[in-house]
Amino acid sequence: MALAEITHDGKQTFEPTTAMLRELVAHLAQNRTQLREEWVRRITEAQLLQAMTKDEIFAEATSVYDSYVEALETRTLETLTTYAQNLSERIIPRGVETHEVVGIVLLLRDVLARSLFAKYHTDSALLNHVLDAYEPAANAIAITVSVGFVRERERVIREQQEAIRELSTPVLQVRERLLILPIIGVIDPHRARQLTEQLLRAIRANRAKVVVIDITGVAAMDANVANHLVLTVESARLLGARVIVTGLSPEIAQTLVNIGVDLGKMNTVGDLQGGIEEAERLLGYKVMPVAEAQMA
Repeated sequence: MALAEITHDGKQTFEPTTAMLRELVAHLAQNRTQLREEWVRRITEAQLLQAMTKDEIFAEATSVYDSYVEALETRTLETLTTYAQNLSERIIPRGVETHEVVGIVLLLRDVLARSLFAKYHTDSALLNHVLDAYEPAANAIAITVSVGFVRERERVIREQQEAIRELSTPVLQVRERLLILPIIGVIDPHRARQLTEQLLRAIRANRAKVVVIDITGVAAMDANVANHLVLTVESARLLGARVIVTGLSPEIAQTLVNIGVDLGKMNTVGDLQGGIEEAERLLGYKVMPVAEAQMA
């Protein structure tokens, strides 16, 4: 008679149950108003979902409760999973934390379980049968909602990390056909790949002919990242852009030598200003005093 979660054709569902589950669903539907209000009260007392207004909490609690009961009635989690995903997308930007979502789901589980105890406490055998039907389903529902929220939160965090990385390594167009990529901080393999992708996209979009990569702000670079720098220079060359690397520290230069890079084939300049001057020379620009420029 126990309710167990199984997988059928890639979807979560429940084994068929006896009339106990139908009776359980009827009880939750008949006492919907009372149980929902008790749940909202418990959420407020526990100081959960404080980023949301009271009306918003009540509206979401109503939808979650109805989806919860539907999951018990249909013995599938598909509708609840979809709702949990939509809920997560709405509340994560509001600053709702994982422990709050887990907390409200567990509170609902507790409120409903208490109502079952109150109804069937005089018949322990019947109470056991009802709990046999309810507990596995309640556990599966709690896991579904919690996991859905965690996955959505992880996705948002990844997107934020990508955005931060892009902001921390901007590709700047300082002159027609001239780009500058200033790199600051630690470069790990993931960031190195991202830098290359950003730079190559910028070269193509701006039809750049010269790129200055300034690594003055990079304290150290391991062999893997150094190799990636060399590959970036070669990739840019294949797109028709010449790369000037500025700001090499003695440690990074030594790393490049150790991995066998022929520095004679890599255009390097001591500092960023020198790199820009070299880039302008390659592009055919000539720097002259204002007076001479006016006379020309």
